[in-house]
Amino acid sequence: MHPASTIAAPSERPQPHSVRDLFFSFTWLALQGFGGVLAIVQREMVEKKRWLTADEFLEDWAVAQVLPGPNVINLALMIGDRHFGLRGAIAAVAGMLTVPLGVILVLALLYAQFAANPQVAGALRGMGAVAGGLIAATGIKLIPALRRHPLGFGVCLGIVALVFVSIAFVRIPLGWVLLVVGGMACVWTWKRLQA
Repeated sequence: MHPASTIAAPSERPQPHSVRDLFFSFTWLALQGFGGVLAIVQREMVEKKRWLTADEFLEDWAVAQVLPGPNVINLALMIGDRHFGLRGAIAAVAGMLTVPLGVILVLALLYAQFAANPQVAGALRGMGAVAGGLIAATGIKLIPALRRHPLGFGVCLGIVALVFVSIAFVRIPLGWVLLVVGGMACVWTWKRLQA
């Protein structure tokens, strides 16, 4: 059985009630996402609101990664469009950007005043470690979805390892890794689904 056939129909799951619901949901996501929104989006969209299944999130996130622009904005566009068309896409992106933009402007003004302070620099370095932990935790949460992938769990883990080594150690630019390894994985998966 194809993994997508086990996904509940959208009408059987909770959905955003309105364009306003989308706007405020994505505003809340963005305001929680200091150092990276990926972990927050996965928790809110899949675990709390259940607007997406884990498989749908993984697929949508993969598409959002390869499109130009910020990944989470691409994801917000896709989710908003899926539920309310163009109005939903605009509302979701506006939610991701409007209030957080105001917060960032205020923080930028404060940072300009205190950037030379060693405690501020140390705090920002510490936040980098937290962001890395959030991203790693989200990646680990997505591993169970790979068990249902058409290529098989072992092949998927091999692709994950190849991407990690290519970017982290060999220092191949992300674009080339996405094009070559991502393209290879897409073609291989497509052929497996056709068989």
